[in-house]
Amino acid sequence: MKSRSPWSWIPSLYFAQGLPYVSVMTISVIMYKRMGISNTDIALYTSYLYLPWVIKPLWSPFIDLFRTKRFWTVWMQFVIGLALAGIALAIPLPSFFQYTIAVFWLMAFASATHDIAADGLYMLSLPQHQQAAFNGVRSTFYRIAMIAGQGVLVVVAGELEKTRGIPAAWSLAFFILAGLFLMFFAYHKFMLPVPSADHPASRSEGRSVMAEFFRTFALFFKKPGIGAIFAFLLLFRFAEAQLVKLVSPFLLDARAQGGLGLTTAEVGIAYGTVGVAALLTGGILGGLAIARFGLKRMIWIQVLAIHLPDLMFVYLSHVLPENYSIICSAIAVEQFGYGFGFAAYMMFMIMTAEGEYKTAHYAICTGFMALGMMIPGMWSGWLQDKIGYANFFVWVIVSTIPGFIVPALVKIDPEFGKKKII
Repeated sequence: MKSRSPWSWIPSLYFAQGLPYVSVMTISVIMYKRMGISNTDIALYTSYLYLPWVIKPLWSPFIDLFRTKRFWTVWMQFVIGLALAGIALAIPLPSFFQYTIAVFWLMAFASATHDIAADGLYMLSLPQHQQAAFNGVRSTFYRIAMIAGQGVLVVVAGELEKTRGIPAAWSLAFFILAGLFLMFFAYHKFMLPVPSADHPASRSEGRSVMAEFFRTFALFFKKPGIGAIFAFLLLFRFAEAQLVKLVSPFLLDARAQGGLGLTTAEVGIAYGTVGVAALLTGGILGGLAIARFGLKRMIWIQVLAIHLPDLMFVYLSHVLPENYSIICSAIAVEQFGYGFGFAAYMMFMIMTAEGEYKTAHYAICTGFMALGMMIPGMWSGWLQDKIGYANFFVWVIVSTIPGFIVPALVKIDPEFGKKKII
């Protein structure tokens, strides 16, 4: 293996992985809200953008069977950079919603492919205890990408709106993203590690590519306790899947409509900067806690951490505080808990993927994770339009119940995730 310090590539790789995802799932929501699209349409169509992440297991075996994880990682970054530029060009057009949704979907496909390869490269390049230790680091820089995207970039777009108008401001914002992503492509072409294990998976003698493809899936579905695994992957974030689609609209909508009436720049600071800083802090501490105590010992603490702070949005939607510091503090509490608890979900997927086809099997896990976010998110905007923000966030709390049930169904090795002392 061509040796690279993990610090020379993990932070930048997961920053780059986070940018297209936050562009598709969060920045697009804020942009469409500012350009007059309804909550129902925003939640429905941006939830459809999860589809490439849902179906990526269908092509993940080909990433294992053809070329290297490094190759796919680098060149998908180039494609994503071009797609971001395409979105920037489409925003000023009369039919911008249709065009940008189409390009967002293509970018999501490239991003999902990038995720398969990047996560595979991560697992091939590090021993298990380093995977656990750097789990918090990769989560942190993924979240820093969220600060750069839904925080800094949204603040910049909000300021540009004042002088250039909304469409021109958001077009320029996406050109900035495109330039940044192409810089990451150039950096990673030279700096990513070259692990000796990073080669096309060998096919059993006499088996065709398609036979090996189906064998990859068959091995996953034969894992012990597969039913409980599916339940965990689909339902652990059932509440969060609905919450995340309506946070930005809630912060932006006028108080007469049940929202907090923040400006675009204020949302960028509160949700995209303060909130994400709390999120990444929680992610780091969650990863370190698992490396110290193991996933089994930490799981219930992290279940409580991810679900109970959703009560902050019940408070915000019922009280509608005007004090900006109180709003930022409530968001920070919810986001810290989410980051701390989500570390357990990430390690559960790594545990489930262990075996011969860990890259493809991890991709299958993330596909089910995306499906668990996509379906509840699709109806969340419609539901909020029907019952209002205050009742919607109460429903989110009710929706945490499955997240408390599924961890009791899965089996976790008491030693999994712990740093091994030699």
